[in-house]
Amino acid sequence: MARGLDRPGADPAQADRGQAPRVLRNGLRARTLIALRWLAVVGQTIVLLVAGLVLDFDVPYALCFALIALAAWLNVLLMIAAGGQRQVRDIEATAQLAFDILQMTAMLFLTGGGANPFALLLAAPATLAAATLPARHALSLAGLAVAMTIALAFSPFPVPWGPEMASQEPTRLFILVVTAARVLGIIFTAGYAWYAAAENVRMQLALDVTQRVLAREQRLSALGALAAAAAHELGTPLATITVVAREMARGTTDPVTREDAELMIAQAQRCREILQRLGETPETGDAVHERMSLLQFVQETIDPHLSVGGVRVEAVVTGGPGAAPDIWRMPEVVHAMTSIVENAVDFAKSEVLVTARFDERSVMVEVRDDGPGFSPEILAKLGEPYITSRPGTEGGRTGHVGMGLGFFIAKTLLERTGAVVDFRNGRQVGAVVAARWPRAVVEAPNLAETLRGT
Repeated sequence: MARGLDRPGADPAQADRGQAPRVLRNGLRARTLIALRWLAVVGQTIVLLVAGLVLDFDVPYALCFALIALAAWLNVLLMIAAGGQRQVRDIEATAQLAFDILQMTAMLFLTGGGANPFALLLAAPATLAAATLPARHALSLAGLAVAMTIALAFSPFPVPWGPEMASQEPTRLFILVVTAARVLGIIFTAGYAWYAAAENVRMQLALDVTQRVLAREQRLSALGALAAAAAHELGTPLATITVVAREMARGTTDPVTREDAELMIAQAQRCREILQRLGETPETGDAVHERMSLLQFVQETIDPHLSVGGVRVEAVVTGGPGAAPDIWRMPEVVHAMTSIVENAVDFAKSEVLVTARFDERSVMVEVRDDGPGFSPEILAKLGEPYITSRPGTEGGRTGHVGMGLGFFIAKTLLERTGAVVDFRNGRQVGAVVAARWPRAVVEAPNLAETLRGT
């Protein structure tokens, strides 16, 4: 089972349709950017007032307050032009964050440049962009922040410490070293934020798809229960219709009426046959139909793939002394194991073996194929939520594309039922996927005892 790599975060609707997934980000609301800019305006104003009124620093107040007023006016215009609740476009958010970087750079340039300790704040817009914007916009803003940080190292304006600290002005070498540290800080902080956001988006996508798969399986199970209930409930009125129609056929001398009665009998019989087929494998929620044997379980997982040409799919049940236990019918488990078998069939050379083993403490289901096995770089990622686009799978035996997200869904569904899932390569060839449950978790109680209890 060779696997491809996945992209971090994607549109689940596109993934369901087999299209190339589109990376999604959380986005930014206008109110968020406006609030952060007001915070910067208030902070810059407080620092200037403290520097001038308390510390008596020699700061170019006119230019600095002009820059603060520029940021404030931008906020006022944005609040008037559009409501704060809307989500801004990526290019608009990039432009606003670029303005924040340039405005803060101008403030720092006038107040000491690279020697100003507040130069570290240039990392904030770049980090916000990395966490919320697409990669190309985040990279452009991180590049702008790095460029402005380097430019600040060459500011001709000293830090306005005051005359008593003029002799302690930092050296040029110290400023360059601090600038290099800030550049690395911007790069690593933005990188960490981007990676964490990408993992969060990827996990949210995969969990959403998992929930929809489980909901679909539950709807199918409910549909089976409805069909079985309909077969049971409609049996009595159909029998009544048949009896009445036969009496009509026997008691009439009109050939037209007799023909109509015989037609009613034939159609009622046809309805009974249809309902009988619907009720052959009912899931009615009772003690009988909510359970299945281990052999029936593994047979259900391989049935959809028995017609695939070129691959022999077999199911085996083995275990310790005593009869194999019955297990609860769980649609999520059937779906997960069927997906795993499907992937095994897609990559097998000639054989897929599904084995159910049981002992006194556990029940295990293992899917083994004789294909190329997991590649080392993919084996480390199995079970993580990645959308896979595997080269060479178009037109494969099963016709499906990608199992990165499928493996995550299968693993999540199985683990929710108490299973421990293991992915590995076989000793010689092929891949092995195994799920093991504590026997008490999946075993259905003895049917005779259950019926007596009811």
